[in-house]
Amino acid sequence: MLHIPVLVGEVLEYLAVRPEGIYVDATAGLGGHTAAIAERLTSGFVIANDRDAESLELCRRNLAPWAGRVRFHHGRFSELAEALSAFGVDRADGLVADLGASLYQLTDPERGFSFSADAPLDMRMDRSQRLTAAEIVNTMAEKALADLIFRFGEERRARKIARAIVRARPIRTTLELARVIERVAPRTKRLHPATQTFMALRIAVNDELRELEKLLELMPQLVRSGGRAVVISFMSLEDRRVKHGFQALARQGRVRMLTRHVVRPSEQEVRSNPAARSARLRAVEFL
Repeated sequence: MLHIPVLVGEVLEYLAVRPEGIYVDATAGLGGHTAAIAERLTSGFVIANDRDAESLELCRRNLAPWAGRVRFHHGRFSELAEALSAFGVDRADGLVADLGASLYQLTDPERGFSFSADAPLDMRMDRSQRLTAAEIVNTMAEKALADLIFRFGEERRARKIARAIVRARPIRTTLELARVIERVAPRTKRLHPATQTFMALRIAVNDELRELEKLLELMPQLVRSGGRAVVISFMSLEDRRVKHGFQALARQGRVRMLTRHVVRPSEQEVRSNPAARSARLRAVEFL
């Protein structure tokens, strides 16, 4: 499966990749950023980490030409210290994290991340975990469900949508859920009315915001002095946490901000890769 990495030139620029360096791609996905880093290495290597074992296997295949320069690790952000230790690394020279769902997860209908096709309500990035979107949709109390949709999806119609979901239970598939939402929330030109609810469920199922906060907390233990970290987010919820996390590290004197303002893709990149449209990059150097 082909994958076009987002902001790849900017990632390489801010990481300042050295041929002998050791790097971490915390969200390897299908290997786009990992390959770009590996191409610049000689004696160094990059650790390709992902919590989705199936994505990681596709990444392994895609990166076969650079196999000697890549190490693979299956795990969450909160397990990255163990990943470095497993490969004999104290701290890396750089780390990149491209947040959100991967192309494989979004385009494989069986994973249940999208309502573009009918599939079980799954949304697990790591399919070895128990919690699924179906369990949340069919068992959570109405108020708690409304709070989840509002908080993680920033959906103003959260109460109305939660009420409709509870009345329509049981809901088993992506299209069933999308239709329930569409009946009570008017369609806009910009977004399908189910978009923000699906995003909220995905974030909740995978505990994404807590894992991101853990990554920001662990970064000083993962990246050496003089090393760099680059984070790409696609939602304001994520970007706010990255911004505030980096600002807190800067106030503590632990990092120097490399990006005074968020870096966005060029118009040319968006034309060639529409998926890049909402990408936002921030970078720091550790002191």
